[in-house]
Amino acid sequence: MSDLLFLIPLLPLLAATINFVFGRRMADAQTAWLATASIAGSFALSLAAFGNQLDSDEPLTQHLYDWIPAGLFHVPLNLYVDHLTAIMLLVVTSVSLVVHIYSQGYMAGDPGFYRFFSFLPLFVFSMLMLVLADNFLVIFFGWEAVGLCSYLLIGFYFKRHSANQAAKKAFIVNRVGDFGFATGIMLIFWKFDSVVFSEVFARLELVSVDTLTIIALLLFTGAAGKSAQLPLFVWLPDAMEGPTPVSALIHAATMVTAGIYMLARMYPIVSASSDAMFVIALVGAITAFMAGSIALTQFDIKRVIAYSTVSHLGFMAFAIGVGAWVAAIFHLFTHAFFKGLLFLGSGSVIHGMHEEQDMRKMGGLRKYMPTTYWTFAIAAASNAGIIVFAGFFSKDEILVGGWLDHQYALTIIMFGAAFFSSLYIFRAVFMTFWGEERFDPEHVHPHESPRIMTVPLILLAIPAFAAGVVGLPPEDGWIHDFLEPAFHVEEHAEETASAIAIFQEGEEHAEEGHHVSTAMTITFFALSTVLAIGGLAIAYLAYVAKHPAFDPRAWAERAGPVYDLLYNKYYLDEIYERLIIHPLYWISENILWKIVDIEIIDGTVNGVAATVNYSSNQLRRVQTGFVANYALAIAIGAVIVIGIALALQSDLLG
Repeated sequence: MSDLLFLIPLLPLLAATINFVFGRRMADAQTAWLATASIAGSFALSLAAFGNQLDSDEPLTQHLYDWIPAGLFHVPLNLYVDHLTAIMLLVVTSVSLVVHIYSQGYMAGDPGFYRFFSFLPLFVFSMLMLVLADNFLVIFFGWEAVGLCSYLLIGFYFKRHSANQAAKKAFIVNRVGDFGFATGIMLIFWKFDSVVFSEVFARLELVSVDTLTIIALLLFTGAAGKSAQLPLFVWLPDAMEGPTPVSALIHAATMVTAGIYMLARMYPIVSASSDAMFVIALVGAITAFMAGSIALTQFDIKRVIAYSTVSHLGFMAFAIGVGAWVAAIFHLFTHAFFKGLLFLGSGSVIHGMHEEQDMRKMGGLRKYMPTTYWTFAIAAASNAGIIVFAGFFSKDEILVGGWLDHQYALTIIMFGAAFFSSLYIFRAVFMTFWGEERFDPEHVHPHESPRIMTVPLILLAIPAFAAGVVGLPPEDGWIHDFLEPAFHVEEHAEETASAIAIFQEGEEHAEEGHHVSTAMTITFFALSTVLAIGGLAIAYLAYVAKHPAFDPRAWAERAGPVYDLLYNKYYLDEIYERLIIHPLYWISENILWKIVDIEIIDGTVNGVAATVNYSSNQLRRVQTGFVANYALAIAIGAVIVIGIALALQSDLLG
């Protein structure tokens, strides 16, 4: 299997290249099925790699070539698959395959069809290279390629100003995070003389915990950009300007999971610093709460789901910060399916509603779109953490992990975010599919999407409902055993999260710890279930039963400034506009342009030109065009030369 690893990223790259070069002259069906077949091939190979890791703790590796041999600086291009990579390969290729199939129906008739099916497999290739990397430069290559593809796909409708602005916003905001990531990589090479993961991890004892803290925080800065953590999550909701399948791919399987995966891959570095882990937990908790509260007030169905993604990424970051490493990847795993399904379901709604995205102009759609409704409802239940659905098990483990790490205040904040998850997603369900019809039936004729779109919804609904079984029994399920080798405590780590320490206590305390964990698990299961059902009930009373005590408009009026704060997304965009964008514009116009560009650069160039012009104007006076003048000049010159020669000769003789 090691010899075939290169095919996993190569197949999507080939499809992207062929479609981009020849797609304009190919039929739409040919470009679509070529891209889809390439992802199917990668999925099959990923399954084979995953099967190999089921029976072995030895990672698969394949050396392709020496990428950068420069003296002592040596960067090989190797592909690496361990248990963590195997899980990520399944997530990326399975969700991507479903998105490719769905996109054939959603993008049918679009004039940029071949372009779309060039960028989409290129996106998958970039993410696959990122997760297969065994060193920092290769992962950074995949990291930046993912950013490029997101720019191309978010701005796919480039004739639309809002799409161009959203693409630029995503690209620029991520450059802020990427600067931190790149700085961290440079610091790693400076301290360890290597960029290969295994070599760096083996030398961690050579540096202080303070240095590892700085490195971990720089890496987290990169993750905060890609995985949309405060204060860099502002790009993700605007990314809805791209086609809906792109949103599903970004939010479920590619770009936003890259930061969480990178932090998990950097486990030995991050776990060595309790300070860095606390910062990650704090940022994750605040992000989860803020994004969940914003989602309560949004009316664009895609934006509600986008803020849901930001909130759940906060859950994953919080899990990493409290040492619940397996829970973080477990939630990434389940989230990929139910969030991908939510976006594709919203795309089906938009398709059936003739591009309408405002939930205030929907209502009663379940009778027109039964397949879309039931699959969307399954994804919503998983997102909300309703018991027996996949999201319930993974999200609950994160809450338990936070309590075990003694982060009580942050865990309470996370319970609030969990409640919001149920309230905002069932608000979306009821506003869209229940209640009275709020659209004009003379101009809008809702209809179910074609099978090429509904079959992928059904395929994703299965893991959105059942994927949680891999985590049973809680904290001791199959996924915990499978991922344990990726997150074992390193001997050189001076500080580790208490949750990991508890998880790996000696056998003399194992039985007691099991009972404590079981009691805590049951308690947390009950609490999270009450919150999830409570959110569902409030949404039902507010948007279906129309109970006067839960009237949304009345509550919005009572909340006043608080509602305005949430509706305007905590005014983060306005704050950045005032504190960053406007000052940069002023500096650009008044200093960089008027002083540096016009006065210094242009002044220097224009000054040289003026000097040459003046000199040439003076010199051209010598050229009169009269032969007599030239003869006189020659005679005068001859007299001067002879005079100098005679003077020099007399000096030499004297």
